[in-house]
Amino acid sequence: MAQRIQSAADWEDLILPEKEQQVLAEIVAHVRQRIQVYDRWGFGKKSKRGLGISALFAGASGTGKTMAAEVLGQALQLDVYRIDLSSVVSKYIGETEKNLRRIFDAAEGGGVILLFDEADALFGKRSEVKDARDRYANVEVGYLLQRMEAYRGLAILTTNLKSSLDQAFLRRIRFVVQFPFPDATQRAEIWRRAFPSETPTEALDYERLAKLNVAGGNIRNIALNAAFIAADAQEPVRMTHLLQAAKCEYLKLERPLTDSEIKGWVPNLSQ
Repeated sequence: MAQRIQSAADWEDLILPEKEQQVLAEIVAHVRQRIQVYDRWGFGKKSKRGLGISALFAGASGTGKTMAAEVLGQALQLDVYRIDLSSVVSKYIGETEKNLRRIFDAAEGGGVILLFDEADALFGKRSEVKDARDRYANVEVGYLLQRMEAYRGLAILTTNLKSSLDQAFLRRIRFVVQFPFPDATQRAEIWRRAFPSETPTEALDYERLAKLNVAGGNIRNIALNAAFIAADAQEPVRMTHLLQAAKCEYLKLERPLTDSEIKGWVPNLSQ
């Protein structure tokens, strides 16, 4: 139910507005200083509740939620384990809590960062109680929050639908970070960092590439696909390769690639 994420991502790879970057830095400070504040400064003796460090990362797919968890892991020198809640949540009463208990018990001694991906699988069930199953679904949410509050490591939940979460839930999460869809300036920065220094490139126009109205995850997909196309042609990565890769990515997204997005990319293609 858990997969260790291996990544070399650092703060330079994460393109976010300053206020979101600041919240992530505060999360790092809380994890680093928890022994000082809880044990030496006495906050742990004052109350045993709410000592766990929890965070909710909200935003559309591809906006950097998983990368942010990887960056925190790098900064804290801790392993990150991703748990897909859609595989943890069970239709059988009591099984979801058992799965969650196994995850937290296994992680308790290791101080790892737990990343609960696709948390909507559980959050979406917190609803008005109409039958026994609704009542038990709300119990599952309560159990997850209880274990997160008791877990001495860092637990991160991700969601694409923050607006669907009730305020009672959000109040029990210490940090909430909204990952916005990147604007053109941010997309240009993501493009500049999309290719490793070892990758041969030629005449890439990052300002024009930034006109593609896609998130960072899609940008990385396009860059990687273009690298394979260029490598197969035994050429450096050029705008023509990126155009071909962009068309492929837009087919996957079931979206049209507009003339305004690729204007001026390739001579004679669009003026």
